[in-house]
Amino acid sequence: MAKLLIYMGSQVALLTVYDMCKAVDRGMTINDCKLLEKHGGKSGSFVAGQ
Repeated sequence: MAKLLIYMGSQVALLTVYDMCKAVDRGMTINDCKLLEKHGGKSGSFVAGQ
């Protein structure tokens, strides 16, 4: 559940950045939001690409 909340929080932060920048370019996009690294939890550590 904590992972989902962290992911949702990052998306909200990106939407906030979009909201602040839309005056410059309303057509901008936010791409490739993905997990790069995590530690802890039942499944242990994860580092993308390893």
